[in-house]
Amino acid sequence: MKTTLPARIKSVTAAVVAVGLLAGCASTGNPKDPIEGFNRAMFAFNEGLDSAIIKPVATGYEAVLPSPVRTGVTNFFSNIEDLFIGVNNLLQGKVPEAFSDLGRVAINTTIGLLGVIDFASDAGLEKHDEDFGQTFGRWGVGNGAYVVIPVFGPRTVRDTVGLVLDVAVDPVANHNPKRTRDLALVLRLVNDRANLLPADKVVEEAALDKYSYVRDAYLQRRRSLIHDGNPPRELEANAEQEDRPATAEAGAIEPRAEAVPAEPLLVARTEPVEEK
Repeated sequence: MKTTLPARIKSVTAAVVAVGLLAGCASTGNPKDPIEGFNRAMFAFNEGLDSAIIKPVATGYEAVLPSPVRTGVTNFFSNIEDLFIGVNNLLQGKVPEAFSDLGRVAINTTIGLLGVIDFASDAGLEKHDEDFGQTFGRWGVGNGAYVVIPVFGPRTVRDTVGLVLDVAVDPVANHNPKRTRDLALVLRLVNDRANLLPADKVVEEAALDKYSYVRDAYLQRRRSLIHDGNPPRELEANAEQEDRPATAEAGAIEPRAEAVPAEPLLVARTEPVEEK
């Protein structure tokens, strides 16, 4: 019996996290990043994969396809995501936001031609960004160790568990026939990477230690998302105290979370690209 792509992804993810956590006993002792040696190795692997394959393909994709077509692709996958964004908002007790998300799906799937055109945003229905990792965070589950996963990139233990659930319910990753599913996954990956190309220059110019920059930006961004952009003061203060020594030690400039591509590559959540 052949193993499906989503099953392989989940198996690899679980194995990597298990190895990473076991490696923690030989770590540097940084409370924010207890398995830094392992994470840096995975970060280097992802950087190599991106430089050799993913980024060149995404660059070619951006060069060949006109902006309206890429916007339609982004909107199509974003519309699929809105369904489970609504589910997560509901699980977090944010009922008005959940109904807004489901309204977006209804409008964009029908008059928006399966989501290719984002009429819902024009109608005033805001695009949200929620996943199971954020839901666990709203429920009070702690971050756990920071961990870098092959292909998917930066995570925490909590967000890794959330990622497994995200993949398990993802209509694209579980679509049949398999050939269509695999093509859709590749298209989404390349399209998401193309949307993140403008951030590359910002990261390269701002960070002397790219690993530390991405790590700090990811943790900052996730904290902001869990609290809908308004984290409690005590958490914010503690986070600043924890981040400064690591940033100074690495010789990097203070990260701006919004400038860093900190979402998974295969299951990335991206905002629709607005036409100018």
